[in-house]
Amino acid sequence: MTTFETERSGQQTDKLNLAQIVEIATGGEMPLRFSAYDGSTTGPADSPYGLNLTAPEGATYIVTAPGDLGMARAYVSGTLEAEGVHPGDPYPLLKALGGVHFERPPARTLAQIVRSLGPDLLKPIAPPPQEHLPRWRRVAEGLRHSKARDAEVIHHHYDVSNTFYEYVLGPSMTYTCAVFESENQSLEDAQENKYRLVFEKLRLKPGDRLLDIGCGWGGMVRYAARRGVKAIGATLSKEQAQWAQKAIADEGLGDLAEVRHSDYRDVPENGFDAISSIGLTEHIGAANYPSYFRFLHDKLRVGGLLLNHSITRPHNRGRHKAGGFIDRYVFPDGELTGSGRLISEAQNIGFEVMHEENLRQHYALTLKAWCENLEKNWDSARSEVDEATARLWGLYMAGSRVGFETNGVQLHQILGVKLGKDQAPQVPLRPWWVA
Repeated sequence: MTTFETERSGQQTDKLNLAQIVEIATGGEMPLRFSAYDGSTTGPADSPYGLNLTAPEGATYIVTAPGDLGMARAYVSGTLEAEGVHPGDPYPLLKALGGVHFERPPARTLAQIVRSLGPDLLKPIAPPPQEHLPRWRRVAEGLRHSKARDAEVIHHHYDVSNTFYEYVLGPSMTYTCAVFESENQSLEDAQENKYRLVFEKLRLKPGDRLLDIGCGWGGMVRYAARRGVKAIGATLSKEQAQWAQKAIADEGLGDLAEVRHSDYRDVPENGFDAISSIGLTEHIGAANYPSYFRFLHDKLRVGGLLLNHSITRPHNRGRHKAGGFIDRYVFPDGELTGSGRLISEAQNIGFEVMHEENLRQHYALTLKAWCENLEKNWDSARSEVDEATARLWGLYMAGSRVGFETNGVQLHQILGVKLGKDQAPQVPLRPWWVA
């Protein structure tokens, strides 16, 4: 129940307090405690989780950017605090909030809210420094998905700190969905299992040539090289490439493995036996799918295989740009479509699609493990970057876990093969890998 402010006379005013405004916006269905700097509260007092709006700046962020962007600004800035959870893993609170449906109030009520907030709270203020430029401002970095602009947005997300990523990702330094044999398998074993699955699906053997695009810190490249495959990786992140090249040297794999600081479109070699694209498609834009698949098709020999591993929507109704929070703080210019769209585009270019599978449950488990790592290494992680950036990562990963668990997003692996002019089959009759 809301605690109401009163005038000195004891009579209730026409001015709404912040808790009342929250009740109106949520239809009175707030599933956890809410408290604000004006002294008002609402929601179940016995809830183990709560939100505390600590300063007017937080209210300004929320009302001037309704939705996930405003909430994220307030949270990252520290003016909206999550209670009952660790900032490295606010998953329980976000899961509790999942059932909240924000409603647009009637015009008269909306006018009352505006009067209650007052002009000062409605004046936009500068967002936290961790926020990327809005889409319209990014034109200075090049057209959407140009090489220059893609390089800038990748720099924004990945060139944070290799040490910070080590705290979050663990020893594998693998920032993509693992494949779990059971819910109790360790993250490291599950990531190794993912590389094993990709390697086997691509029918790689000693002496083959692999191109891994968007290769991150080179986990797939090194996995393949350890098994006698000559592997080239390409990443737009300079810090990733430097880390990967050192890891290659430390393992003595320099004669077989190489990670380049390069756009995948600038790789000159061709005739590869296989190409792996693990977590890149989300960044390239749906309009670029034809040129993307055509480029990969041209890089393969006849009979060569492509494994495309990417986050997708659970449907194929058009393309979807990322929401405000993801676009400004996590993956600028990101765009997701359904697996059916990806399969169609690959087929239209000439790939014969042999297999696809949905691994969304595995990504939820992966994100759970990353949040556990961040919470365990919290003090070191926030010292490496800053408090706001560490909070941002906890929010992003925990929120993504909710998304995968509730089927808001999925993760699909699609396997295709390049046919010759005679269209003759290029692979065995039945699957050749261990699931």
